[in-house]
Amino acid sequence: MSAKISYSRHALDEDDVQAVVNVLRHSWLTQGPAVGEFEQAIANHVGAKYAVAVSSGTAALHIACLAAGISSGDRAITSANSFVASANCVRYAGGVPEFADIERDTLNLDPAGLRAQAATGPRVKAIIPVHFGGLPCNMAQIADVAASAGATVIEDAAHALGGRYPSGERVGSCAYSDMTVFSFHPVKSITSGEGGMVTTNRQDLYRRLLRLRGHGINKADDPYQHPHHAYQDGKFNRWYYEMQELGFNYRMTDIQAALGLSQFRKIDRFMARRSGLAARYREAFGDGASGIRVGQKNGLGASANHLFVIRIAFGAGARSRTAYMQRLFDRGYITQVHYIPIPLHPYYARLGYTLERLPETARYYNECLSIPLFVGLADSQQREFINAAVECLA
Repeated sequence: MSAKISYSRHALDEDDVQAVVNVLRHSWLTQGPAVGEFEQAIANHVGAKYAVAVSSGTAALHIACLAAGISSGDRAITSANSFVASANCVRYAGGVPEFADIERDTLNLDPAGLRAQAATGPRVKAIIPVHFGGLPCNMAQIADVAASAGATVIEDAAHALGGRYPSGERVGSCAYSDMTVFSFHPVKSITSGEGGMVTTNRQDLYRRLLRLRGHGINKADDPYQHPHHAYQDGKFNRWYYEMQELGFNYRMTDIQAALGLSQFRKIDRFMARRSGLAARYREAFGDGASGIRVGQKNGLGASANHLFVIRIAFGAGARSRTAYMQRLFDRGYITQVHYIPIPLHPYYARLGYTLERLPETARYYNECLSIPLFVGLADSQQREFINAAVECLA
């Protein structure tokens, strides 16, 4: 095998290349008309009123936390089974992230544990459920917990563009939340190279998100706080603008947006391919007879199938995960672990976080492995990997 097959890979074609070239040949390079078109396309697709494109999924999480009003000392609950950005965004805003445990069969936040945690201590300002691997959380129950706690709900849907809730609405419609965050990193459902987006149905949040991504400068018809500077002799000073709060340079470029738009036009095909690959993995490993079990057995709604995770009872020596990953690597396959639980990272460990009250998260981490799942994975390559996965475990 000449090239290694990784757990994921972007899918670009000549349409994507041409979309970027077209931008490079015209007037706008930084934020311009393509950004607005991309925002509108995503908003229409998911069924949300508003969408705000930014430079990364992490930037989207950050400004969503700020728009939710998270500030010094505020509690926000999320999943430890996620990339660090799901908690870092709370820290950026000055808040205190907390972690609830996950369900064994979905690997998503457990609503019962979330409810118990939200009911103790000071008021919870926000709940940030993570749609792990693209599988929607139980958002109806999470929304109920949030309503009881008076908390804002920010869906971390970095994995889940293309997913649907059981009711049929698309992830991103904010049917159960105040805001939803997407990522357009190269291995996600679609890519803009780097990039992210926040969707919402609330105009107040939309307007603040716009300001926060652009240095805190007034947008659209925001009222001027210094009208005596904005007008002269009753006429508006065309050069005038105001920085009304501390914002950030989180703008998406037209180059990124053009790539994102081109990718978006293929999303239905991408989702169908991912779904087919995931179904074949479930058929191959569903009974667990080989010692390999499917990571996400049950779920509510349709997954975007960003990741496919298997679980194995690893041990020491030749039975270790390290040894197994090496054997697969020698056969031409690059696997990965998603994720090192956030409390185990040195930064969070120094703050006193542990997995002591997260037994399901700890159990999952010891057993998980992400295997190849991407649009360009050929059926023959998948069959060969399935055989290798079983043989390397024997």
